[in-house]
Amino acid sequence: MEKVQKQATTFFKEFQAFISKGNVVDLAVAVIVGAAFNNIISSLVKDIINPILGTLIGKPDFTNLFWVMKMPADYTGPMTYDALTKAGANVLGYGAFLTAVINFLLLAFVIFCMLKALSSMRRKLELEAEKATPPTPENIVLLREILAELKKK
Repeated sequence: MEKVQKQATTFFKEFQAFISKGNVVDLAVAVIVGAAFNNIISSLVKDIINPILGTLIGKPDFTNLFWVMKMPADYTGPMTYDALTKAGANVLGYGAFLTAVINFLLLAFVIFCMLKALSSMRRKLELEAEKATPPTPENIVLLREILAELKKK
């Protein structure tokens, strides 16, 4: 019993060390922000891009772009994707897929732009840090070399 408690204590200490690492916390924040950002992209596609594309092609709602592969017997309800799938029709919903593809492409594009901007900003900060760091004086460099030689002996 004591061995199990010791293992459990060790396990939880390791878990606590893992959770408190910066990378895990950063990842959790990124997932939360990503989920919120996904809602923004979904709204952009649904409320702005789909109506514009719908005006151009004649159908503002891509979710109702579908092909009925097998109609349920004696179906008399509305001919919408939701109604047909609830009635048990075999429906190929290419409009929902098209919306998902547009969502993905927009999300990928925005993330690419954000990463490119962050990378550029990081490079600028690194260059500024290099310029701000004064070079090590020659006598300090020489003393470090002497110390390294003494440590070898």
